[in-house]
Amino acid sequence: MTAPSTYGLSTQARNLQWLLTDLVEEVPGVNSVAVVSSDGLLLLSSDPATGGAGEPQTKARPKGPRGASADLATIVSGLGSLTTGAAALMDTGSVKQTMVAMEHGSVFVMAISDGSLLGVHATPDCDMSVVAYHMALFVGRAGHVLTPEVRSELRQSMENTP
Repeated sequence: MTAPSTYGLSTQARNLQWLLTDLVEEVPGVNSVAVVSSDGLLLLSSDPATGGAGEPQTKARPKGPRGASADLATIVSGLGSLTTGAAALMDTGSVKQTMVAMEHGSVFVMAISDGSLLGVHATPDCDMSVVAYHMALFVGRAGHVLTPEVRSELRQSMENTP
């Protein structure tokens, strides 16, 4: 996890970290995961130095302020904003999930609660339905836990991460 140790975190925050770790480790093809607040701040992230199953990534990634996790958070926030705006223009209701399939990977974005988003970067050969299913499980479990207090706690813990 990119997030710091669980020392001093509430039970809810530790549970969210555990759910995120479980998503990365249990779902084949998942490279990295990020939970982003409604204002685009990274709340939780998987370790950008390893792949979904703890395998070292073979491709070098561009380094941002916090490496790949900051990049994924930016992408998730941007896609969330873009699709929310598109849904409003088309008068089609709220966006449930966005999926972008690319030649060398896929990005999934799913709303959690109160504007927070779950983003997953996966391999091009991942089973998209399995990834989407596990994302929905995460959202179902995390939605009621991601209160304003827990979001604030997670935000502060990410800011204190070296």
